[in-house]
Amino acid sequence: MLSSPLGADGGQRSEVPHYWIVDPAAETLTVHRLVSDGYPIALRAGREATVRAEPFAEIELCVGTLFGDE
Repeated sequence: MLSSPLGADGGQRSEVPHYWIVDPAAETLTVHRLVSDGYPIALRAGREATVRAEPFAEIELCVGTLFGDE
């Protein structure tokens, strides 16, 4: 079971606009965005990808850096 600091409502009650899940086992970054009925996936990318992930779309991120790549 995944423990969430957002609480049982997944952060909706406090209106957290985005949250990221960095999965070291799958080597992926998943970004969720708050909409009226929940948190659909806004982006999913693997270690080799370079992305502009919400809410930091101005910054180009090499996902591999999250896993120690240089």
